[in-house]
Amino acid sequence: MLTERQLLILKAIVDDYVTHAEPVGSRTVSKREDISYSPATIRNEMSDLEELGFLDKPHSSAGRIPSQKGYRYYVDHLLRPKNVAKRETLDIRALMQEKYQESEMLISQSAKLLSQLTSYTSIVLGPEVFESKLKQLQLIPISDTQAVAIIVTDTGYVENQTVHFPSKINGGDLERVVNILNERLAGVPIYMLQKKLDSEVKQVMKKYVSQYNMMLDVFHHVFESQQQDKVYYGGKTNILSQPEFNDVERVRDILNIFEEDALVSKLFKSDGAGLTVRIGHENHFEPFDQCTVVTATYSLDGTHMGTIGILGPTRMEYPRIISLMDYFSKDLTKLLTDMKQSE
Repeated sequence: MLTERQLLILKAIVDDYVTHAEPVGSRTVSKREDISYSPATIRNEMSDLEELGFLDKPHSSAGRIPSQKGYRYYVDHLLRPKNVAKRETLDIRALMQEKYQESEMLISQSAKLLSQLTSYTSIVLGPEVFESKLKQLQLIPISDTQAVAIIVTDTGYVENQTVHFPSKINGGDLERVVNILNERLAGVPIYMLQKKLDSEVKQVMKKYVSQYNMMLDVFHHVFESQQQDKVYYGGKTNILSQPEFNDVERVRDILNIFEEDALVSKLFKSDGAGLTVRIGHENHFEPFDQCTVVTATYSLDGTHMGTIGILGPTRMEYPRIISLMDYFSKDLTKLLTDMKQSE
């Protein structure tokens, strides 16, 4: 249990270090208007806070910086949410007032705007496969052995995928396959499509489609690709502008992670609805040991649809970022709901 004086000093050090990225000394803290203690008293309290694990002392400085434990305590007990700036609310509203034909474009633009507003890297996970359902499938031939499969989900997500057939395709077979798939699979959750393909569609295709085995193999591949969470990025290289990340090896490790969508999805997917803050080692992933990940979920009709996330240094402006993420996720939820209702 920290004393009131220790709480005040810890908060002052976090606030100052977040702003200036320089170790904070007792004299700096004593000059704050909300601090009435002498530098000697503050110095003693800083030593105690360091001993308790809330502060670290860099070897080359007499000042202190917050430890990950200090940041955690600050977020859990000392943080006061900051009102979202008017300019930021206007930018968000401008994004939300655009007329989007599909949710994919909205989510992609959301990632870009979040990175611009925060100067950090943003990651937005698209509507999750466990909630998305197939709405419609189209298959458009482009050659004797190729076609474009167009997948439309009930969340408004649209994906075009070129499919390759081992041998020449029969036009009649192609049309029959599309009709069968739409009749049998419309409304089925994405993650169940492959199972339904074998349990319900196979027998019908066997009866009406001469090349049914080839068609089944092709659509197994198509539906398998749909089971990956869609990952959208904004400001991938923003991490380079942070003074903590002048270590080339550390930055390279982080940037390499952005090439692996499946891993990024696992790292950023929220365990439940709401907003979470994972600091440093709490991410359980070595390249993120000096990073903070803030995530918030967005919903549709009360159902969790996906996650928006921010990756930045542990020296993060927590009050502003947390308020911004909360505001953004609520507006995104509202717009997705409005889009769904207007269909």
